[in-house]
Amino acid sequence: MKPLIIIPARGGSKGVPGKNIRVLGGKPLIQHTIVAAQACFDSAVICVSTDAEDIKSLAEETGLNVPFLRPAALATDEAGSYEVILHALDFYAQQGYEADYVVLLQPTSPFRNAHHIREALTLFQEELDMVVSVKESKQNPYYNLFEESHEGWLAPSKEAHYTRRQDVPPVYEYNGAIYIMATKALRKQPLNAFQKIKKYVMNEQSSHDIDSEWDWFLAEKIWEKYGNSL
Repeated sequence: MKPLIIIPARGGSKGVPGKNIRVLGGKPLIQHTIVAAQACFDSAVICVSTDAEDIKSLAEETGLNVPFLRPAALATDEAGSYEVILHALDFYAQQGYEADYVVLLQPTSPFRNAHHIREALTLFQEELDMVVSVKESKQNPYYNLFEESHEGWLAPSKEAHYTRRQDVPPVYEYNGAIYIMATKALRKQPLNAFQKIKKYVMNEQSSHDIDSEWDWFLAEKIWEKYGNSL
């Protein structure tokens, strides 16, 4: 099956201004993801989707060809990943390359490496909609997540009678690091409508996602301790 690897990198960022080209561990943030992708795939099928000339230039310095700048309509805070993915798929299809599946790698997950990508790929099968990376959530709807009733009372999000956290069923949250999606599923419906989904579990450190200055601070501490060996 033919892949298309999409690295979405919008120029604007409110939480961490200029984060995609900000230096972490001696190189720009986006380069961590590019290096991981290049270790797994031919550069010809790696697409950096950006609206920013500086990000485009940086990606090209790593040996990638960045054949387009993302349209302004797909570079706003309101633009979703789904539309960005379809835009890239359509562009490559118009150039004669029809991808069977998409690997979405967000630059905000610098500790996701080539090893993680390869492991996740082993789980992907043609009949699936998606393989997605997750981490086990510390918050659990059976134990310490609550919803407010119409009367204003808090009750567990899921009805249960557990008294120890060790006994509750594990629950998982998307960590944003790896999405492997069938093109036919993407052409049919957006990601939040997928049904046939398999999880790829990553640990807390490898799952770290940067969305704020606090996240960046923690990323620097993780890098000091582990580097890219997670």
